[in-house]
Amino acid sequence: MAGRLFRHSGARVGGALLIMVLAGAVFAPLLSPYDPVAIAPERRLAPPSVAHPLGTDLYGRDTLARLLHGGRLSLTVGALSVGLALAAGGSVGALSGYWGGWFDALVMRVSDVLLAFPAILLAIGLLAFLGGGFWNVVLAIAIIYTAPMARVARAAVLAVRHEEYVDAAAALGAGDARVLRRHVLPNAVAPVVVESTLRLALAILAEAALSFLGLGTQPPAPTWGQMIAEGRTVMTFTAWPAIGPGLAITITVLAFNLLGDGIRDALDPHTHVG
Repeated sequence: MAGRLFRHSGARVGGALLIMVLAGAVFAPLLSPYDPVAIAPERRLAPPSVAHPLGTDLYGRDTLARLLHGGRLSLTVGALSVGLALAAGGSVGALSGYWGGWFDALVMRVSDVLLAFPAILLAIGLLAFLGGGFWNVVLAIAIIYTAPMARVARAAVLAVRHEEYVDAAAALGAGDARVLRRHVLPNAVAPVVVESTLRLALAILAEAALSFLGLGTQPPAPTWGQMIAEGRTVMTFTAWPAIGPGLAITITVLAFNLLGDGIRDALDPHTHVG
């Protein structure tokens, strides 16, 4: 699988972009010496220069420093929210597909209710009730992606539930837990992995949208969506405060999408990987 993934041109590009984004987030203090929340009115809205490669914002804060530190928050929110959605939705969906019956019907009807709402509107409603803040954003995004994750996990389990090797294991006396752990889940994990990778891109977009609306992590902590919202107010004077975070979101989402496509093709033995 690793060899097929490496041979996939899109996966290589996505992986390189993702490594670049992760390196920027991890080594943010080394790449920019400025405090991302320190206000400096004397250098407000400064154009790009050697000292400030992406200029400064309305409050004189270095845009590059805020961009790099904002990447930490966006990636963390994406990873935690998708991880929670995978743990909850993946587990419930797998059990739903394996057991069937009334439990399956109940899970699918709850999923139908959640999917009836546009994802971003559901997240806004949840945050209006819970309030802003880092953990509430993580929880809201996790909830809106739990239903899609459950459906993917259910479909993957249904595809292998009645295979001969599964029936043989059950006939030999293996319990449900052992059959699921040893025979069903290892053969149903590929679609869930691909879905998780693609949902990471959507989670980062959702976090940026919520921060843009003022419902995400609250200032002065830097977030990409919040930086775009602040940059919008000074677009008449300069576009630099909004260009940086906009490009960062684009590159990160593109990286996850390319990597997800590569993983999908690498896990599918019938797909030619170019």
